Amino acid sequence: MLNAEDVETLAASAGKSPATLFQAIEDVATRRLDAGLVTMMRHDAVESTVRRLHSSNPQAYPVGGKKAKRDTDWGRKVLTEHQVLVSAGDEALRQSFDDHATIIGLGLHSCVNVPLVSAGKCIGTMNISRAQAEWHDDEIALVRALGLAALAGVLMIIK
Repeated sequence: MLNAEDVETLAASAGKSPATLFQAIEDVATRRLDAGLVTMMRHDAVESTVRRLHSSNPQAYPVGGKKAKRDTDWGRKVLTEHQVLVSAGDEALRQSFDDHATIIGLGLHSCVNVPLVSAGKCIGTMNISRAQAEWHDDEIALVRALGLAALAGVLMIIK
């Protein structure tokens, strides 16, 4: 869960801008979870796409990049059913992501995707990938808590 240092980091950035808040989330995820990639995505339900709002690795995953999610298991679980999806290990990444070769090529072997839900609709996702394949329950709880902060940032953008 969030500790006092995490809360202070997030609180100091919360009222500034979405970019500042997303950077603070990335900082906490890197420090606490050894994150290798942190992205925030905006969901377009009509197009069934997600568009990147923040990326800790803009060379591999540039801001503004889009991914189609129509008729995918990932889209159904995360965007429609609002489930946190843990893809632990290379095989799970292959099953969840069309771009699994890029992810694994970056030395990342797992990902947690958190749906960002407002008024019953998924408006985006926060995604944390790292080299270590396994995730413990307390780490997933921390990712979920960071997702709440990410939700605030996405809401600042769309309102």
